[in-house]
This record gives sequence, structure tokens and C-alpha cells, in this order.
Amino acid sequence: MKTRDIDIRVCLHSILRREHVNEPDTLILDELGLCQGDARIDVAVVNGAINGFEIKSESDTLERLPRQSQIYNKIFDTVTILTANRYIDGIIEMTPEWWGITRAEMDEDGVVNFISVREPKQNNEIDCFALSQLLWKDEALRILKERGLQKGLLSKPRNVLWDALANNLPLNELQDEVRKTLKARSRWRDH
Repeated sequence: MKTRDIDIRVCLHSILRREHVNEPDTLILDELGLCQGDARIDVAVVNGAINGFEIKSESDTLERLPRQSQIYNKIFDTVTILTANRYIDGIIEMTPEWWGITRAEMDEDGVVNFISVREPKQNNEIDCFALSQLLWKDEALRILKERGLQKGLLSKPRNVLWDALANNLPLNELQDEVRKTLKARSRWRDH
């Protein structure tokens, strides 16, 4: 049977909820917008890291994958792509070696099974500005104020605030702040 995005997504959510059942501070998000809407990751898991999961079912194509890869590589600690068998060779060619690849197959009973092809590794190329773009303007300003870095920035547009964060916070500190802020955010669609 052909896999569809919804079949893979439902199975992935089920696995992620089980994996993180005892971690109340783990946030599982669908369709997280990145780099001001340049791309969306299908599922993101935010806890002690920000891990992305991209779905390429048999109903999809790999047409957008090169552009998605460029953006995902700037933000996620790990990326795992869940895909149909027929796309695996193309995905290996189009993605960095640190991406995880999981084959998604549907059995006769309509159950999706995941088979690991390549385990994800740590991304060492995270871009501070792209990561900062996950923050809303008021969130970025709050982080700058907490560090006394807001001078001359209070009325500036958000891209200036993101730049200030990217240039003044070490990557690990910025990652901590972004994760903490995303997990604390209560109303996701307000901005």
C-alpha cells in the first residue's frame, strides 16, 4: 500500500509521544515555520535540542528537498527524513551525511513501519541568525534586555534584534534561550 503524509505523521507522533511521555517539557510541533516562511519542517521536537522530522511519502516529490535542506541545516540539531523506499537513493544524494533516513512502509493492515537506513548525527553548522528567527520580536527583545544588550534597539525591526542576538550570544546560549522560549510560548499563531 502507498504511504501518505498523514499515515506517516500519525505513526511518528505516536512514537514521539511514547518516547517523551515522561518529559513534560518536550514540545512536539507540526509545521514549524523557518526563516520567515522560507520553509516548514513537518514535525519538530523541542527539548534539550531542536530536532526536525521531514516526511516524503510516496505521494510527494523530492523537488523542494534541496531548498528545504539548506534551511533545515541552519537550524536543527538533527534532521530525520521519513520516506518511501523509492526516494532513498535520491535523498542520500541530496542531504548531508548527518541527516537520519528512515524508510516508511505500510503493511497490508495499513500499519506504517519505520526502518532506520541511517541514524541522525549532530549538526555542526547551525546558523545563529536563522536560529534567532524562530523568536518573535518581543521574545528577542526580552532576551537582549536580560543581558543588558537592548541599548539603541528598542524600536528596531525584528531582523535587527535577531542580528544582535546572533552576534552577541554564543551558539549554545542562544540555543538554550530559543528552546526555553519556544517551550514557554502559549499562543503559537499570534505573530
